[in-house]
Amino acid sequence: MRTKTLKKNKINVVTLGCSKNVYDSEVLMGQLRANNKEVVHEEEGNVVVINTCGFIANAKEESVNTILEYVQKKESGIVDKVFVTGCLSERYKPDLQKEIPDVDQYFGTTELPGLLKALGADYKHELIGERLTTTPKNYAYLKIAEGCDRPCSFCAIPLMRGGHKSTPIENLVIEAEKLAANGIKELILIAQDLTYYGLDLYKERALAKLLRELVQVEGIEWIRLHYAFPTGFPMDVLDVMNEEPKVCNYIDIPLQHISTKLLKSMRRGTTYEKTNALLHTFREKVPQMTIRTTLIVGYPGETQEDFELLRDWVKEMRFERLGCFTYSHEENTHAYNLEDDVPEGVKMERANEIMALQSQISWELNQQKIGKEFRIVIDRKEGNYFVGRTEFDSPDVDNEVLIDATQHYLKTGEYTWVKITEAEDFDLYAEPVTR
Repeated sequence: MRTKTLKKNKINVVTLGCSKNVYDSEVLMGQLRANNKEVVHEEEGNVVVINTCGFIANAKEESVNTILEYVQKKESGIVDKVFVTGCLSERYKPDLQKEIPDVDQYFGTTELPGLLKALGADYKHELIGERLTTTPKNYAYLKIAEGCDRPCSFCAIPLMRGGHKSTPIENLVIEAEKLAANGIKELILIAQDLTYYGLDLYKERALAKLLRELVQVEGIEWIRLHYAFPTGFPMDVLDVMNEEPKVCNYIDIPLQHISTKLLKSMRRGTTYEKTNALLHTFREKVPQMTIRTTLIVGYPGETQEDFELLRDWVKEMRFERLGCFTYSHEENTHAYNLEDDVPEGVKMERANEIMALQSQISWELNQQKIGKEFRIVIDRKEGNYFVGRTEFDSPDVDNEVLIDATQHYLKTGEYTWVKITEAEDFDLYAEPVTR
């Protein structure tokens, strides 16, 4: 007599939020694949795992809407099970269980073994660096630490991710070697705070030491730094940037504001003068450095005078890359005790004004690139263009270089030299050159 065939589950991992979540989803998928599970990323599957973001209001709303969408699909019989993990689930699990009870199970950010068990898999400790990367084949995120020890008043990340915990250098080198063996050529180092790296393990800031180890990994061409903190920045990192061609002349350093009064309220541990001194040191020691920063407008107590100070400072500093966000009043943060006294409309006006200013700055800086040659990497083909980036640009958030695919043939993941022929505020047009 034939036995009844068992339906094989296909697990669909849906990722919301930042690059840290992308990394976590890739680790989850690597574990599932090692358990011989069929797993896909944001495709159709009868079992769904939603990796949520709980950072600010918009992100929380997107996460809740995505959960509701898949619960509806479960009710309609399109999917069989829905599991929720990540930051929103860590922060609001009791509320979510009460409000959306049709989710099969909720898991926090540190409950990967439990999630795997619910999916019929075992957590394999030996899988250091084993991930299913979801980014284009030429770059990958390398998370060098989890959590954060900073006391920033507006930020809920320590509630969701816990205290800072560095990953040992030897483990990161192993992970980088595995990524390189799979064709990855660019490592984007991420953490809530890169500058704190190593203090817990080695009793000193060890980012420069880590970089010196990673540049030795064969096959890696670029190493990029994301999410540095301005207080306590380890200046030896600038020496490595100058000495090691693989370390991109690029840093992502969220500064949030420049008003000393607001920086104090934000508990950032710095001032107008200290911030400017740091930026001047960056530009003096690494003249070619591209600085990306992010700012918050509409923080409690931000006056028109504070905003004008910020706006004038952005004009003066002429950041190569900049993003601006409106303040989100997050419960259980220190700033939640303050009155959210800047109207939403005013917040949006201020953010739009900063971004319009930055768009003009970016256009002017890009005009200076016309006629110059740059080494770029090709990320993808889109329509009639090959889309690439210089070492001064990070994926998804920065400038892109467009090459006419009807005139030239290039390979995704390939590094090549180009000459800039035209420039807009955030796009550069180029043609390949032989060098």
